[in-house]
Amino acid sequence: MPMNPFARRGGDPHMLAVSMTGVKLGDHVVFVGAPHPGRTAAIAAKVGLSGRASAAVADAGAAARLNKAAAQAGVLVDADISDARTLPYGDGEFNLAVIDDTASLFEQLNDADRIAVVREAARVLRPGGRIIVFGGGEPAGLDRLLSRPAASPLVLSGAINTLLGSHGFGIVRTLAEREGLVFVEGLKPRTV
Repeated sequence: MPMNPFARRGGDPHMLAVSMTGVKLGDHVVFVGAPHPGRTAAIAAKVGLSGRASAAVADAGAAARLNKAAAQAGVLVDADISDARTLPYGDGEFNLAVIDDTASLFEQLNDADRIAVVREAARVLRPGGRIIVFGGGEPAGLDRLLSRPAASPLVLSGAINTLLGSHGFGIVRTLAEREGLVFVEGLKPRTV
């Protein structure tokens, strides 16, 4: 069988995102937006029966797409229709927040709304909890030849690192830039 040199190696297109989030059995994960339902379901699958996966999505269509992807993956994700600036969860309910900015969630918001999203993510995280933000990086390979721009300039430029560090998160670092994605992690301080 001939191999396609342009095809991604391996069978799981979400393996990198799942690995970079560091999600594990028993985690309580909140997704702020779910622009790629299959990716969200793949990450949610790692929490197992002892964990919890919830997603705050913008509308009923996004909730339906996420529910379909979760059902196909055989996982449970609670899809809650909500504004990302006012999450429908209590303080400290989660130990991991995931914001997938590959659909440019942050790019579409003004500065005040970006701050509100980050503060809400910090509010719903337990002390010591983590936030992972990922977005589109510099195009590589065929995408570079087609001159496709980065999907998430705020993530790529490091502005998201500054935003997280200024609004509720301690140690903030860019974890990796790989396969056209940039991963940024922030930690909520254990004490205020």
